[in-house]
Amino acid sequence: MNLRDFTIKDIHQNLIKKEFSAVELCKSYLDRIKKNDRRISAFLTISEDLAISQAQKIDEMVLAGREIPLLAGIPCAIKDNILVEGLKCTAGSKILENYIAPYNAQVVEKLKNQGAVILGKTNLDEFAMGSSTENSAFFSTKNPKDLARVPGGSSGGSAAAVAADFSIFALGSDTGGSIRQPASFCGIVGLKPTYGAVSRYGLIAFASSLDQIGPMTKNVEDCQIVFDIIKGKDEMDSTSFESKASGFRLQVSGLRIGVPKEYFIKGIEPEVEKVIKMAIKKYEEKGAKIVEINLPHTEYALPVYYIIAPSEASANLARYDGIKYGYSKIQNPKSRIQNLLDVYLESREEGFGDEVRRRIMLGTYALSAGYYEAYYLRAQKVRNLIREDFNNALEKVDAIFTPVSPTPAFKLGEKTKDPLSMYLSDIFTVSVNLAGLPAISIPCGQIGNLPVGLQIIGRPFEEEKIFKIAKMYYDTR
Repeated sequence: MNLRDFTIKDIHQNLIKKEFSAVELCKSYLDRIKKNDRRISAFLTISEDLAISQAQKIDEMVLAGREIPLLAGIPCAIKDNILVEGLKCTAGSKILENYIAPYNAQVVEKLKNQGAVILGKTNLDEFAMGSSTENSAFFSTKNPKDLARVPGGSSGGSAAAVAADFSIFALGSDTGGSIRQPASFCGIVGLKPTYGAVSRYGLIAFASSLDQIGPMTKNVEDCQIVFDIIKGKDEMDSTSFESKASGFRLQVSGLRIGVPKEYFIKGIEPEVEKVIKMAIKKYEEKGAKIVEINLPHTEYALPVYYIIAPSEASANLARYDGIKYGYSKIQNPKSRIQNLLDVYLESREEGFGDEVRRRIMLGTYALSAGYYEAYYLRAQKVRNLIREDFNNALEKVDAIFTPVSPTPAFKLGEKTKDPLSMYLSDIFTVSVNLAGLPAISIPCGQIGNLPVGLQIIGRPFEEEKIFKIAKMYYDTR
């Protein structure tokens, strides 16, 4: 069974025609994972029993002549900061190493209702804090395109699972580029939806005003199918909205594409810039109008992000105190705990990794008395200016095109000792999260064997328009 060429619609039709069964398909993917994931390390947990039982239910529906949903029997993977009832959910951290999810995230509930087959949970940077999946407390994931390089992060396990044909699609989360950057590095499609378009209920929080769950797939059509199923208002998430498809009618000849000069700056690799400009030129050759736009506050996006995100993280991660759930120093037989403060301090010191502790300290400092107005409040004001830049620009154009990352996938270990260098990997993606906008990464070329992603940014809740524009790229080749 050739797993490489399958799309969601292909599988759906084959299941209906009984060309193969959902169980056969599921076992093919599980076998591939068992044989090959030892080299890539995309999965933290493989849920074989759950997957086969889900696949059996789909086969029973087919044999009974019942209509099956589009995602029925489709093998998928879930980032390990999204809860799947009964499975471990570690968030890539030792502090949650043995935590079993007591309920399903809303997105997982929607996938299960569709009959999707969950193969397992994928690796990530601890609490989604990182750009390479090297900050996982358990092991680093490798890029299937080049095993000496990172898959990106923090959704590196999900990106690698899709790129290695371990699953048809995967779910990731994106706080500052964590879907788009690994999608770019691994040569797949990844959507960061509008903030609020997808419920965050059941997502382990990093930075609540920035986090968003989204799909990672091998092509744009599959990405749209998965997004259309997981999106929507959820009463368990007060920040979620019901977005309605607007029936956009677009042609390349009438398209206005904004290209911000601030994104083609010193620091971007010349070969990346060349690939991105060639992709933009393909649209222009088909009649799209290329408009140079200004996003003047772009230079402040990274420092603003690294004040707001750690601040929110310091508050969200305060719940991991060694008392209610997760790792506790009390559980250690060699523990010399003297009082409650010792429980808090030692449990967190041993349970959290270096990058998580670094961001908690940064956030706590930014929120502390005497510094709140100088750092956090000022960062929020600049965030509004960044949002206004995008709003003004998107009044003049249909979408904004930028690189996803200034470089292709870098080598394992190359940036682990230099946090600032690692943070710069997200320089082209964080502003989208600060503004709450939707953006997609699509493969648009290669440097050697290393993929390069084009980022397409749109107006709030206009994901349908982004998908149509993304599909035009492949129509222009």
